[in-house]
Amino acid sequence: MTAQPVSRIVTRPLAWVFVAIFGATVSFYLLLSVVPLYATAGGAGRIGAGMVTGALMFATVAAELATPRLVGRFGYRATFAGGLVLLGAPALALPAVANLPASANLAAILAVCVVRGLGFAIAVVVGSALAAALIPAERRGEGLGLYGVVVGVPAVVALPLGVWLVGRVGFTWVFVAGAVAALIGIAVVPGLPGREPEQERPLGILASFRNPALVRPSIVFAATTVAAGVVVTFLPLAVTQGNGSLAALALLAQAAAATLTRWWAGRYGDRRGPARLLVPGLLASALGMLALVLTGNPVAVLGGMVLFGAGFGVTQNATLALMYERVPASGYGAVSAQWNLAYDGGLGLGAAGFGVLAAGTGYPAAFAVTGIVMLLALIPALRDRVR
Repeated sequence: MTAQPVSRIVTRPLAWVFVAIFGATVSFYLLLSVVPLYATAGGAGRIGAGMVTGALMFATVAAELATPRLVGRFGYRATFAGGLVLLGAPALALPAVANLPASANLAAILAVCVVRGLGFAIAVVVGSALAAALIPAERRGEGLGLYGVVVGVPAVVALPLGVWLVGRVGFTWVFVAGAVAALIGIAVVPGLPGREPEQERPLGILASFRNPALVRPSIVFAATTVAAGVVVTFLPLAVTQGNGSLAALALLAQAAAATLTRWWAGRYGDRRGPARLLVPGLLASALGMLALVLTGNPVAVLGGMVLFGAGFGVTQNATLALMYERVPASGYGAVSAQWNLAYDGGLGLGAAGFGVLAAGTGYPAAFAVTGIVMLLALIPALRDRVR
């Protein structure tokens, strides 16, 4: 069968979804590693840095539970616009935090992160559900791969760029850029679909958590996102060679590998099925994390981040495609929320837990423990393949 051109997949409504989610993810990734650095510069320490990312992601998790209900009441356009405002506007308050007393500094940063987390949750759940609904079922893997490229390019560029820019222009301009990136996306929201026609009763989020066919891929994916939370928060702090340039390069390598393999996994999954990618993706991610034990070796750091990024990209696409494959269209909202809960909950748990662990053991031992714990997810991955 001759493959259809990409233009047959990307309709005009889907293109607007891509534009809107691109602005949201630029805002998110530009500040993801920068805000923990900002907190550390204010005297928060390792635990405080972990709390910052943890607050962002746990607020995201809480809002993701409510987003399908918000969409049902207000529709896609109004909900997405509200999410972009909550994600972008609070970043403008961060420069003023430096003028607060030390006792209030961390609390103010955490409050901003909570509000931004609410906005990010709305954006990613709405964006993913809309993409799944607008992509033809027979091309879903490749279409979700394209969606992964759209949300992955900001990770490739904005995540290391934010760390690099802080040393050149300072925190304030990076925060302003993060706010503008999210708020610009509001301009294309009118081009999004309003509501999906009511054809059957939507699958509830609690029902999706009671479905083992959805829970198993979620656990596998969460194992990799825990490690991703560790990487984006603590790699710039653990790798000190080159005044931050090595850390920025490693984050760039990880994000680039994840974006490319997420697209490749979509094409492979359409032809061979996404289920067989779970175990290889998980193993690659865990091995990449274990390589970070050698934090003083630039080759090990870069190689580990390429390997981790490749595995992370594969598990991103494979788990999401597999979960959409196992529900009718009425379940897309619940699947989007559950998958994003695994993503953002893992990021928050990884950042917060690793901060406490590293404070007692140091970075190399904490990276080793993280990689070993990730391998426990082989149990649901292998069980899913058998089922």
